[in-house]
Amino acid sequence: MQSESSLLLIIFVPIIGAFLLPLLGRINIRLRNVSALLFVLCPCALSFSLLKPVTSGTIITFAKYLPLGLNFVLAADGLAVFMACTSSLISTIIVLYSLGYISHYENQNEYYSMVTLFLGAMMGLILSANLILMYVFWEITAITSWRLIGFFRKKNDVLRADKAFIVTVFGALLMLLGFVSIYQQTGSFDLAVIKAHFRHSPLPNAAVALILAGILSKSATLPFHTWLPDAGVAPSPVTALLHAAVLVKIGVYVYARFFIASFPVAVAWQTIVPWIAGISALVCGGAALIDTDFKRIVAYSTISQIGFIFLGLSLGSEVGIFGGLLYILMHGIAKAGLFLCAGIVEQNTKIKDITKLGGLFSVMPFTAVSFLFCAFSVMGIPPFGGFFSKYMVFSAVIGKGGLALTLLFLIGAILTILYLARLFMLVFTGELRTPGVREGSPVMVASVVMLAVVSLASGFFINYPSAIAQFTVTQMLGKF
Repeated sequence: MQSESSLLLIIFVPIIGAFLLPLLGRINIRLRNVSALLFVLCPCALSFSLLKPVTSGTIITFAKYLPLGLNFVLAADGLAVFMACTSSLISTIIVLYSLGYISHYENQNEYYSMVTLFLGAMMGLILSANLILMYVFWEITAITSWRLIGFFRKKNDVLRADKAFIVTVFGALLMLLGFVSIYQQTGSFDLAVIKAHFRHSPLPNAAVALILAGILSKSATLPFHTWLPDAGVAPSPVTALLHAAVLVKIGVYVYARFFIASFPVAVAWQTIVPWIAGISALVCGGAALIDTDFKRIVAYSTISQIGFIFLGLSLGSEVGIFGGLLYILMHGIAKAGLFLCAGIVEQNTKIKDITKLGGLFSVMPFTAVSFLFCAFSVMGIPPFGGFFSKYMVFSAVIGKGGLALTLLFLIGAILTILYLARLFMLVFTGELRTPGVREGSPVMVASVVMLAVVSLASGFFINYPSAIAQFTVTQMLGKF
């Protein structure tokens, strides 16, 4: 019963908190800020508290049955708890960073309200075991993202927020059509019932294609990728939230939940999806190499790295799925660090064009070293955590993907090293071109240092996340 209550608290503490924060902000700003941190820290702590029972083999469920199959069903297995821990941990650090970053701007009440509502919806989506419930939470993330991307309310900001909303909602509607087609065949929206129905036959290709369109649009994967770099107009903690561990990871989570843990699909999709991922990784890696906007480069990097996650998951091998899950964690930690470092640079220099920056290592040493550590992890340099996830994904593609696909992702990996090295060199080395610049606020610097340290420490203590990821893979493949 206590674990069932935890499922509800993980979702509804941040959701209820989102409606309380504007009221608290009218009473006292410090009270609002502390409350916002507590509203995201609570689901983080509760998610980690579920690790022990879930990894012992218990699947925690909560169900309230409603008419027309619109059941409120939650389930916490290895995959759900792994994703909940990853997303809530990084979201907590991002909110901590926001205490320093967002204090200069208006609309702070709305900002904290939307961020906590976003996290609550993300937790709801992760724990949902009913397709319609999952769709409702999916759309709440779209609404909150729309408000956060257009936070500064300039005309161009609002247009780009509208673009992100239209692309992701269009994809979600296609996905909903896929859900309806499944309901027509099974008479249920509950994952357990649908899983039993398709136990011995693959999900129809039309349903797979519709659901995949929604997944790719939310994960900003080619051809739905253009909204994510444009979302860089948002405040840096928002871009970190969207690009690192939460929003774009919704797609890869749902892919793993549906097409690995729940329904068998036709073998052809194990070829189609890796090639979509490979082309997306290559195109966006090239875009990152030539762009000059700091946050757009890191955004293109996100799209490219999402391709590696899709590669690992879609190959269908145990090694690939393990690598893909580990990649979600390592990339989320490191990419959040990169975006938050970008926020410190942009807020202090008022410059986005990296060709106009330089020499910031001398005045921002903590930010520079933190950026470098996080970049090493994304590149896959040992002993950083990102090395192990990238190694496992490449092991899978070499074993199953074929020479052409292996070479495609090898080029993508080389591009990753090139564009991040170029970014670091232009921004942090050479002659200082922006005198009078200093480090960010202590809370902002502490946040990026924390992510940098975790990026490094996760490599030295890789056995801990690996054990959870391996259990998750075993459970997903029905071998537990």
